[in-house]
Amino acid sequence: MNGVRCSFVYFIIFHHFTLSILHITCTLSHTNKIYIYTQIHLERIYIYRSLSNHIVMESGSIVDFLENKAVLITGATGFLAKIFVEKILRVQPNVKKLYLLIRAPDAKSALRRFNTEAVAKDLFKLLKEKHGANLHHFLSEKVTPVAGDITCEDLGVQDSSLKAEMWKDVDVVVNAAATTNFDERYDLALNLNTFGAKNVLNFAKKCVNIKLLLHVSTAYVSGEKPGLMLETPYYLGESLNGTNGLDIDEERKIIEDKLKELKSDSNADDKLIKLAMKDLGMQRAKHYGWPNTYVFTKALGEMIIGHLKDDMPIAILRPTIVTSTFKEPLPGWVEGIRTIDSLALGYGKGQLTCFLGNPDAVYDVVPADMVVNAMIAAITAHANQTCSQTIYHVGSSVSNPVKFSRIQRCGYLYFTEHPWIGKDGKPVIVGDVTVLSSMASFHRYISLRYLLPLQVLLLVNFIFCQAFASTYKNLKRKINFVLRLVDLYEPYLFTKSFYDDTNTEKLRTLVREAGDEENIFYFDPRIIDWEDYFEHIHIPGVRQREFK
Repeated sequence: MNGVRCSFVYFIIFHHFTLSILHITCTLSHTNKIYIYTQIHLERIYIYRSLSNHIVMESGSIVDFLENKAVLITGATGFLAKIFVEKILRVQPNVKKLYLLIRAPDAKSALRRFNTEAVAKDLFKLLKEKHGANLHHFLSEKVTPVAGDITCEDLGVQDSSLKAEMWKDVDVVVNAAATTNFDERYDLALNLNTFGAKNVLNFAKKCVNIKLLLHVSTAYVSGEKPGLMLETPYYLGESLNGTNGLDIDEERKIIEDKLKELKSDSNADDKLIKLAMKDLGMQRAKHYGWPNTYVFTKALGEMIIGHLKDDMPIAILRPTIVTSTFKEPLPGWVEGIRTIDSLALGYGKGQLTCFLGNPDAVYDVVPADMVVNAMIAAITAHANQTCSQTIYHVGSSVSNPVKFSRIQRCGYLYFTEHPWIGKDGKPVIVGDVTVLSSMASFHRYISLRYLLPLQVLLLVNFIFCQAFASTYKNLKRKINFVLRLVDLYEPYLFTKSFYDDTNTEKLRTLVREAGDEENIFYFDPRIIDWEDYFEHIHIPGVRQREFK
């Protein structure tokens, strides 16, 4: 799958067409926009098909490409990375080596983390069935856990002989390490998501046989902008709101100065410093137009890779909201709770009395195994393409959109059929919840239901000589926590963004044309029946694995 060349003239025609459609849709209702974006998708496919004579693609087997390859994977105990590792080992047992960078003090600890956080999970069920008693021997030959840290030079690898071996053997580097907390401490997020990405790039440059760096980012680097988000790069110094002066090194200096100031304050304990660094991240992100620290520092990571890559082949994968596996290695496997899961399980337990968001909004979700398949396909397609940088949106809002009202309906059907059993031993009966479709309605609801009673409690507490002080403090803390969460998630609860997947569609076409591997490396969201997926795969999977 080497060498994709497209006529620049035709690209300009297509780009002009897309921007013209976007200009028209600015005045349309949300529902009409969905229709228009569907038309964009159809027109886009037509245009690219009509340009087939201007695109040269050399296809080949993905499985064959992976044979005898050495791959370095950072963030190797993370959700996506573990599925990626399992998939490679299962479909191509003749892979040369998988080097798994794991945050650990030494190699023994790294191996222990890999065994307990990956191999011991039911994610590795098919590999266990295939290899039986020989599994650990197979893994010892194919997998090398590496103790390290991407925030350090040379990824913090202390073993000089192992480092030399990696520089000599590694063909592909996959950077899947990140902190995904929306309001992470700014110092931690910048070190990991931005300068960590720089360190991974520098390490990849030292690999003499390097064929590609695949960087896993997020579609939400585009911020809160409504409309169709294109698969285009962000450049160093660029901001979302047009504010000038964005400088990555200056951001690091701002952090250092703030930490110095905080540590010089004798009243500043660890808790206060942590909160101050979280607030700083949110302030800096919003100053330049990003909604939170996570997507801001991920955008900066993309910028620094693009700026420093030289002739390194780069592919950047931007998944949307990643949910449980669709099919492999087993349906519904998930790790970690996403917002959508918390809402579903809160509803099933009878704890969710209201829902904040637009029921007609399209929620861009994609199963984790599809993301991993797209990662592997992108690696094969772009290996050895000197100086190239291609961005892939991996999501569903254009190809197979799903409204939140459909997801909500699936939750109702699932918990009606399989009710949660409460602490009293009785099934929880689910029903309708109050839908708050705007921030104004949310604030009215909170004021009447919680803030007003809180003020009454404050008065009662004063009258009764602080007898209810702890109750008041706890209730106030919970309300503030909810308000902070809503502030973090507001951009996604009322989203009007759609993520163009033109490049990803071209990648799917490459896989289809390569032979019979489309069923192995599937990542077309159009094959998903969302009602069936949420009701019979995702919600049961989340309930089984995360809410036991």
